[in-house]
Amino acid sequence: MPGYMPLIRSASLTGYTELARHLGLNPEAMLRKVGLSPRSLLDPDMPVSTMAVRQLLEDSALMAGVEDFGLQLAMDRRLANLGPISFVMREAPNARQALDNLCRYMRLINASLLTRIEDFGDAVLIREEILATGKHPVRQSIEMAVGVLYRTIQELLGPAWRPRSVCFEHRQPHGATCHKALFGSAVEFNASFNGIVCAAKDLAAPMPANDYRMTPYVRRFLDQALSGSDESATHTVRQVVVAMLPGGRCTSDQVAKHLGVDRRTLHRHLAAEGTGFLSLLQSVRSELAARQILDSDRSLAELADLLGFSSPSAFAFWFRKHFGMTVSSWKQTSQAAANAPPQRG
Repeated sequence: MPGYMPLIRSASLTGYTELARHLGLNPEAMLRKVGLSPRSLLDPDMPVSTMAVRQLLEDSALMAGVEDFGLQLAMDRRLANLGPISFVMREAPNARQALDNLCRYMRLINASLLTRIEDFGDAVLIREEILATGKHPVRQSIEMAVGVLYRTIQELLGPAWRPRSVCFEHRQPHGATCHKALFGSAVEFNASFNGIVCAAKDLAAPMPANDYRMTPYVRRFLDQALSGSDESATHTVRQVVVAMLPGGRCTSDQVAKHLGVDRRTLHRHLAAEGTGFLSLLQSVRSELAARQILDSDRSLAELADLLGFSSPSAFAFWFRKHFGMTVSSWKQTSQAAANAPPQRG
């Protein structure tokens, strides 16, 4: 993606140093290995590379021999860790509108995290999707994102609140983890999405009124930052493609309509950044396919649905053409390569 590097506030790594040391790691060496300066953690608003943070979490989990490093990092998070956005969330009349505000300003916190809210009768589904490039695992980043979302809702609604379910697309961990301690029995693995299902009435319940007189100024600051953020057409289209793929109809016409432009304008913007819609669609599909095959236990039929194919055979044909081998062969080869642990720093 020419000229675009998604960034995240260094506040995402709040508590990293302490947790890494507790698990026997050298946090400074781990940070430097992925190209992050330990000094960047001193300022929570310092923008850092999301790719570096993602790799740091995966490396730390592997080196420490724990499967829930990202979730452990999320367990002590507070709403205040979201920075100025916490002000506009707390001024909302209910948790649903607070979360709508979070979705609106999310790319100021993490440009590679897509948060969407969907209504299903008496339930509200909050999806979290990592807009990753490449085929690297994102399990720790997803678990941290969902854990932070859970702690945020819990702080808005009080410690007695419980979700209907907490869902992860990846497979269940092999050993002991903190999933049950944080989420209770509501956690599900190999689910059809990453995120949380809540009772609509819980999110609609009035929250205590807060008199934050600075909130209008904070909102104005956030809106100005949002309008001035340099987000490429490629990144924007990737977000829409990720959201629309499971529906089975992700064409350039539909993406253009969703963005409020015509198809010709969409192609022109992508061409100006050195890419095209079909190549972008193939790229997103291949990245999602690789992650799902490595991180979950989905069947070919489930993978086909998730990636917008009409049938398992259509997906299998596309995969063999794109990856040069069958799904099972690619999984076996990739797992063997991934089992080699990184060297200690």
